[in-house]
Amino acid sequence: MYKYLFGPVPSRRLGISLGVDLVYHKVCSLDCVYCECGRTTQLTGQRAEYVPVEEVKQELDRYFSSSPDPDYITFSGSGEPTLHSGIGTVIDFIRERKQEVSVAVLTNGTLLSLKEVRQELMNADLIIPSLDAADAEIFRKINRPCDSLDIRDYIEGIRAMKAEFSGKLWLEILILPGYNDTEEGLLKLKEAAGRIQPDKIQLNTLDRPGTRDSLTAAPPERLKEIAAFFEFDNMEIIAAYQGKDGEKDLREDMADSILETVQRRPCTLEDLSNILGARPAEISKFLSDLENRGMITVLHQERGIFYKASGTGER
Repeated sequence: MYKYLFGPVPSRRLGISLGVDLVYHKVCSLDCVYCECGRTTQLTGQRAEYVPVEEVKQELDRYFSSSPDPDYITFSGSGEPTLHSGIGTVIDFIRERKQEVSVAVLTNGTLLSLKEVRQELMNADLIIPSLDAADAEIFRKINRPCDSLDIRDYIEGIRAMKAEFSGKLWLEILILPGYNDTEEGLLKLKEAAGRIQPDKIQLNTLDRPGTRDSLTAAPPERLKEIAAFFEFDNMEIIAAYQGKDGEKDLREDMADSILETVQRRPCTLEDLSNILGARPAEISKFLSDLENRGMITVLHQERGIFYKASGTGER
């Protein structure tokens, strides 16, 4: 069982993606109300070597020696990856070992205002920062940032990353009804996106349980209305990942694989079936055993039944 790697998981955007988690649960510069990983336990903008770089390299080498190549190696997980001071070192290590595999960084984008962070990400192929608000009040309401963050610096950092980066930059905007979907809020987001000029804009909404039970997803019709309001030719509404044809025998130890996945984010039975390349009936047997042993808990949500590791937040 890996400590810093998870998956491979089916990504709605990247196909089969091996995750690299560089911070402990849940170290982040934001405490977003919708976060599927739960409440931020260490709200900070301070960069540090939160997990040992050498141990991450060792796990990557072990994975490379025994597993098929994923479509992407993706820096994401249970917190903000750019808070790790060694992210550039790990990206360069992957580049040396696996030149044919693409590298993506899923980031909230808040640290892109720092020149050293932008420089460390230059060897990635794809950067996907998020921007849910371009107004200071809405930013505080939906993203609940650490005190050091300013919305103007935040937006300027993403714009600078796009201007300096030779790879692709996709901007993700998550729509949360009652928080950032007013006409004024959407207009400011449209103006900010126009300044950033991303290669693609991806419109998203709530897909898994957030930090509040009262949150709701924007219905497809509303997302289509918002996409029409933005008037960008490169905007798309993200659809649920459907998986690839055939089943994949990606990992041998099913119980460990399930735990690795649900430690990072709650998953449905269908999610786990797609991730692990196994039939739902087979996954269900392991889920029942793990639940009986107190290792996972069940969340009944309006959007379905989700499974989550018990005691998530401990390493």
